[in-house]
Amino acid sequence: MDSQHLNPSSLKSRFTTRFLRALIKINAQKPISSSSPREIFQRYRRIKVAADKSMAYSVRSRRTWSRATLWKLRSQSRRRLASSGGRSSVNSRSTTTITATTTATNHRAAIVEKTSHEKESKEDHVGLAVQARELRELVPGGESMDLCNLLDETAHYIKCLATQNKYA
Repeated sequence: MDSQHLNPSSLKSRFTTRFLRALIKINAQKPISSSSPREIFQRYRRIKVAADKSMAYSVRSRRTWSRATLWKLRSQSRRRLASSGGRSSVNSRSTTTITATTTATNHRAAIVEKTSHEKESKEDHVGLAVQARELRELVPGGESMDLCNLLDETAHYIKCLATQNKYA
């Protein structure tokens, strides 16, 4: 990628710059000495956390999900430092996107199978509440948002995840 063609204030530019710096730092810390599954997994987690951090820092604190992601990473870091006696370690974040997609698909299939219009109307509200609850679990910081803000944050979060996947 040619950095001369990127707008330095764009999300893509900020993300790629931060992510590349993080990767250089990871490579300088400890080169791979063996291909044991444990070392490969630890390196994978370091890269994943670097991508998440880069994405959240690139958005800055304008979005709830970025603040929640940074808070989660910092609190995990503090817990690990406290439990390891002061040694530094890299944080991790688990994502259940595949499970959520499957669950959302199952909910959509359940809604389509309804026969009565009146039953469908009542269950749509229940189905929407279930889907909103699942969405709140997936979007960092979504637990405290109303539905309108949740949908707005979700759209922005998906845009940033797409950027991360494209450049990471």
